[in-house]
Amino acid sequence: MSKRAPSTSSISSKKKTKLASDQAVLDTYFRAANSTNGRQTTTTAAPSRHTHRNESSDVVSEEIFASLESMNDALSHHTSWQDGHGTKQNPIQLDLGDEPNPQGSMVISIPPSSHDRFASPPDPCEKTTASLPSRRQTNLGLALPPTEPDIDYSPVAVDPLVYPIHECPWPVTSPAPYSFLVHTLTVLVNTRSRIAILDVLTNTLRCLILYHPTSLLPALYLLSNSLSPAYSPLELGIGASVISRAIRHVSGLTSGALRRLYNSSGDPGDVAFEAKSNVRTLVAHPPLLIEDVYQSMLKIAYIKGQGTARQKQSIVERLLVAARGEETRFLVRTLSQNLRVGAVRTSILTALARALVLSPPPNPSIPIPSDSSLHVTPHFVVSIQPSSGKQKKNNDPQHNELLLKFANAEALVKQVYVQHPNYDHIVAGVIAGGLDGLPTRVPLTVGIPLHPTLGSPARSLDEIYERLNDMPFTAEFKYDGQRAQIHASKVVGGFPSVHIFSRHLENMTDKYPDVVSLVRSMFAKASYLQSFIIDSEIVAIDPDDGGLRSFQDLSNRARKDVEIRDIKVPVCVFAFDLMYLDGEIFLERSFRERRELLRTRFPALTPASVEPGTALFAHVNSCESSQGRKCIEAFWKEAVESRCEGLMIKLLDNVENITTHHSGKTRKRPLPATYEPDKRTSAWLKLKKDYVDGLGDTLDLVPVGAWHGNGRKAGWWSPVLLAVWDPTKDRLIAVCKCMSGKIHCTITYAASNPTFISSLVKVWEIRGADITLSPVSLAALGQVSSTRGLSLRFPRFVRVREDTRPEHASTTQFLAQMYRDQQSRGKGTTGADDGDLMDMDVEVEAQIEDESDG
Repeated sequence: MSKRAPSTSSISSKKKTKLASDQAVLDTYFRAANSTNGRQTTTTAAPSRHTHRNESSDVVSEEIFASLESMNDALSHHTSWQDGHGTKQNPIQLDLGDEPNPQGSMVISIPPSSHDRFASPPDPCEKTTASLPSRRQTNLGLALPPTEPDIDYSPVAVDPLVYPIHECPWPVTSPAPYSFLVHTLTVLVNTRSRIAILDVLTNTLRCLILYHPTSLLPALYLLSNSLSPAYSPLELGIGASVISRAIRHVSGLTSGALRRLYNSSGDPGDVAFEAKSNVRTLVAHPPLLIEDVYQSMLKIAYIKGQGTARQKQSIVERLLVAARGEETRFLVRTLSQNLRVGAVRTSILTALARALVLSPPPNPSIPIPSDSSLHVTPHFVVSIQPSSGKQKKNNDPQHNELLLKFANAEALVKQVYVQHPNYDHIVAGVIAGGLDGLPTRVPLTVGIPLHPTLGSPARSLDEIYERLNDMPFTAEFKYDGQRAQIHASKVVGGFPSVHIFSRHLENMTDKYPDVVSLVRSMFAKASYLQSFIIDSEIVAIDPDDGGLRSFQDLSNRARKDVEIRDIKVPVCVFAFDLMYLDGEIFLERSFRERRELLRTRFPALTPASVEPGTALFAHVNSCESSQGRKCIEAFWKEAVESRCEGLMIKLLDNVENITTHHSGKTRKRPLPATYEPDKRTSAWLKLKKDYVDGLGDTLDLVPVGAWHGNGRKAGWWSPVLLAVWDPTKDRLIAVCKCMSGKIHCTITYAASNPTFISSLVKVWEIRGADITLSPVSLAALGQVSSTRGLSLRFPRFVRVREDTRPEHASTTQFLAQMYRDQQSRGKGTTGADDGDLMDMDVEVEAQIEDESDG
């Protein structure tokens, strides 16, 4: 059976003679590739879509591979390339190209010559292609360099004090290989111990700092599964279909075979590893480098325009061809934005701080001071006695000194990051001078969002008074809008620079051109104003009476490139905190001081009439605890009956000692009223009506579908699609997704679409915050709105209803009546889920399994 499609083009007799000669050489490559026990076996670096393969015969014959190795001596003429570390053999790269060669021919890529002014190793994403069967130099310059042996890395899951940091894990003349980072990820994915995770990350980052500092930044982004700061608009923008096609193209598997792998594992990285495990390449590829992989990810993210998917797939294919062993698994997991390792941002920052304490960056121009409180010398590290596994405490004074330095460094790095969340700037700062003086080199900056302070939930006013011990506080409306951090600064000779960031640091300046115009008018009215950072809530308002409108009215606005002329619903910026003003940082000041400055320096701007496209500026509506509890209770009732979500309770002044009760113990601790970035502080308490009562009744809903869980929910169905019963149509109608019920995954896995649940159809009792209008739900469509159905906000699993059949579940009419009832009580909020009650990890699998067995 022919393995290649016959050519339909006309070929001259001379070319035929030459091709026949070339084919004789190619036959040497494939001389053992015919049938083996009746099965066809193919050797290929990147199987063409036109190459016929049997799903059960993806293993390359060892005789073929051995014969390829033996050809190195015969093909002795080869080129070389020069980098900064000497002459190296020419690692010919198989290039898949954007489209497979119609002749089924292999494509090769030649690395840069020795006179290349960049003097760098070949980039796996750069290509110079030539069709191998038609090359004139068939036996010239096609040497197959021997495959470099895999590096046997030292264990990284050890105490950093005993890790052999004096030895570079990879050849010292080479850049940091991607396999070193994969070695780290492999260890991380197999441990849940926080101590082990920190040790692994610390040892890894130390090696990069000492032996290849330029790989430190790419490694931090790859470890954190990101490409750039959160406020950057850069996104990888690669879908599961592109990755699947790339895996199929490189491995030669059919769609059916690949689907079976997905069904058995459910993880794209595991699928890619299994699919490529039996593939052999004709030539050895240079090892992937950490910098190369990161740069390839950036190339994928920057590709725009026509043919985007094809170009991205081509880059992914080249990376997969060059990847070896476990590199394939984690490469695809990185592309899928799901590394599945227990290294969260806090762990990475902690490890970076410890690595910098033990191994300051080598910078002869800026020596580390001998009395540094944040760094140690190599001699000091050697003299420390590491703790044994059985010891709970180490009485070595030097060890305790090291722990103190660790604590100081960790606090410093985290403080810098939450105020300036940009790895690029932080790495540049530590490379320039270590940890000493880092806050000065990487300060809080207008235009770069800081992580916001978060509030802790409270269930009642009684709990609030008990927790704050009658200390002075203020109660503010918790508006049903979008939290916005507004950065603005005066620009010489131009309009003031304005940036608006969400709670999750996403840049949403283009979404609010009306707010940008409002801020610029504030600069025009206050000539002395230079720069500021304000925390606020953007809320939709009624243009007729200025009343508050729901979050859903705000969410209908486009996410970017909004034109003022297209704005239908005006907004008001309700400011509630001031973090920076005219070059001065106010994070360490009490809330009472910050609020006073905000109110005096930024007066309200509320015109008598509000036109669409016009934004207003106001201060949050508030009530002081000094006015008495009855006044606070009346203010709470006003918030509940309005379109607000509830109240924010904020401590006004710093408290030196406040009594707290935890686990039956009473202790005193300080409670600052400062602005605490990225902390869920007890000085801010949120009392939401969702927490206090929620719906007056529960709903009986039917689980009808589910998505396969990712990360820590792998192996479970989560979220679960729930439905109500529509008696007019005599069938179930989907109403919402519930994240809090987890069913053990025993059914066929569907990667992106929900899988219909047939054998587990039961009725669940569900409680939620309120009923909302939904642009996608069809439940009760036409009963309260002609264009929108109803959905349930914050659905939470209560129990399985043993006594109820699916046709007796809650009806669409009941759902509509609940919506009307809550509207009459003033509970018509449709705010965005802020995650507090979204995922409570209520596990119902035991009940489900018991019922299935019965």
